[in-house]
Amino acid sequence: MTIPVTNPEPPFAMTRASHVRMQVTDLEKSRDFYRDVIGLVVTEETDNAVYFRGWEEAAHHSLVLERGAEPKALQIGLRVRTDEDVAKAERYFQSAGICYERVELDHQGPTIRFVDPVGTHMELTSSMSLVTRRHQDFADFVAGAPQRLDHYQVVTYDVQAATDFWSGLGMRLAEYTATDGTDELWGSWMEVKGNTHDLVFTNGHGPRLHHFAYTVPDGISLLHAADVAGDLGFGDEIDRGPGRHGISNALFLYLRDPDQHRIELFTTHYQFIDLEDEPMRWDLSNAKRAQLWGLPATRRWFFEASEFPGEALHEPLLEATPATLEDILSLH
Repeated sequence: MTIPVTNPEPPFAMTRASHVRMQVTDLEKSRDFYRDVIGLVVTEETDNAVYFRGWEEAAHHSLVLERGAEPKALQIGLRVRTDEDVAKAERYFQSAGICYERVELDHQGPTIRFVDPVGTHMELTSSMSLVTRRHQDFADFVAGAPQRLDHYQVVTYDVQAATDFWSGLGMRLAEYTATDGTDELWGSWMEVKGNTHDLVFTNGHGPRLHHFAYTVPDGISLLHAADVAGDLGFGDEIDRGPGRHGISNALFLYLRDPDQHRIELFTTHYQFIDLEDEPMRWDLSNAKRAQLWGLPATRRWFFEASEFPGEALHEPLLEATPATLEDILSLH
């Protein structure tokens, strides 16, 4: 196993994590959760979809909930720089033998969908309709007042293949977890926007979406989100935290929605822009990679995630598993 080298001249230019589409079984109940418990802004509602954004976002949406018969992670989205980059992506996928489709979607410019080599369902788009930023409407802030969508974490059976593919498209490895004493990748944190990650892959039964994440203004907002969750009857849906990650150094809080999709609220990460900066390595046995203080997460945080439609699940190539809270408690 080797640490992949970022392609300095990728076939098209990606700029950031952009938007995520989730299928939910009770659209109204899920709308209320993301609006009232999480604190996102509702941009638009239709009979079968609700569009949300963060308080500082000018793009029409960063989260779309779609009504469906069962919970699914439909697509995770990345922005590319221009319409021409969408066309470049199409030409690249054609030459690489990767199936894709051009789709027409409300409030989005040119958009294509494809599935990466490890089964992650993706969207690329170059633009969205603009709306008014709400980041200075302080009196209206709700719960954690999420500011913007930041990243995704995907559970995959082959972290090396996923990392190789996305590094070839220009993503940079900022941090990674490896089997102790090796560079055998267990997790990779990759970025295009200048902080530690836009897209994360971790070893496990996949492909599945572990979580999508929004930044919040500060630690007080994070605690307020936890208080609001408890007050509105969702205290049991706090999946992990509050805590501080070693990887990225962010304060975090994870919650599960009514369909058990997982969202992270966090206080953003450090800058990773300079090209000479090297990725930070963490041993899998080092629990501080995920939690600098306190106990590790439960098994459900490590092993439960949202499936992509139509994708068969595969056992991970690596057998190494992280220590869970249940493991620690069993020793006492």
